[in-house]
Amino acid sequence: MKTTITIVCILIVLSGIALAVLSHPAFGLWRHVSKERIQASPNYRDGMFQNQEPTPQFTGDTASTRYTLWRFLTNKDTLRVPNEPIQAVKTGLKNLPTDSDWLVWFGHSSYLFCLNGKRYLVDPVLKPEWPATLMMKPFAGTDIYRPDDLPDIDVLIITHEHWDHMDYATLRDIRDRVKHVICPLGIADYLRYWGYADEQITEMDWAEELKIKNYELKISCLPSRHFSNRLLGKRNQTLWASFIVEAGGRKVYIGGDGGYDKRFAEIHERFGAVDLALLENGQYNANWKYVHTTPEDLEKVILDLQAKQVFTVHHNKFALSIHPWYEPESVVQDIATKHNINLLDAPIGTVVNF
Repeated sequence: MKTTITIVCILIVLSGIALAVLSHPAFGLWRHVSKERIQASPNYRDGMFQNQEPTPQFTGDTASTRYTLWRFLTNKDTLRVPNEPIQAVKTGLKNLPTDSDWLVWFGHSSYLFCLNGKRYLVDPVLKPEWPATLMMKPFAGTDIYRPDDLPDIDVLIITHEHWDHMDYATLRDIRDRVKHVICPLGIADYLRYWGYADEQITEMDWAEELKIKNYELKISCLPSRHFSNRLLGKRNQTLWASFIVEAGGRKVYIGGDGGYDKRFAEIHERFGAVDLALLENGQYNANWKYVHTTPEDLEKVILDLQAKQVFTVHHNKFALSIHPWYEPESVVQDIATKHNINLLDAPIGTVVNF
């Protein structure tokens, strides 16, 4: 009897700890979910959002998938993480002019760019804070920007809900300095839960276009080939997307995350050669080749898009896969040399004019 009471008490304590942890706003488990528009989307079928093509999250047999996960959790290979601090530049972002078009990359998939006088912030992850730090640890030298370093933001764009793209701490801290938020279906529920006002947010489905009054710009929401799941619960209940921003006669493609498919050729056919394409390059693995861009497919992505300028992201800050940390940069440099691509990749914090 005494043993039973002890076990019950332990279980109650553990349940209380789990409840306390999962109650953290970053998980978003207690947010109100607005189902009406999600369920009306042509991309929501059989109880979840679907890619345009059949897309298994994992490839290979169960054994190889488990092996990959185990290797990721246990592999201490130093090639995954640099031995020395990553080269980075601390730029005074608030002092950058808005009368020219420029880009500043913060590592991984976070960046700030100016187009036709407006500032756009994409997938900002700038504040290592629990519980995100349980899953992601910045490379030495890369963690030099904080939300307070950012200027006021005209348009914040979130491509999908994964922790390495949608960071609660950063979004919380910049909330009052963001005029507009553009995001795929389902993301707004998180943002409202985190204190954003309805009038700040525009949710978009694939193939939708938005013109913001007095901004002289158009934003097109486009497909990507990915998946969603914040941590717990049913997968693919929020949408993932890429975007094209058109302003001042120029076009910027925000690729988000996703494996290769026909969409890149279709984007070129519809929009022509975009002026700048920001493309995923890193955190790839053969066992999830359909939901991330592999080195073999990056070349096809670039050639299909035929962008005038390319900048690759999704590397040089976190080790979320098992490839050498430096490999993505080497891969895209080889592609650029082979095909005479105008590659703009530069160290974190560098102001790149485009």
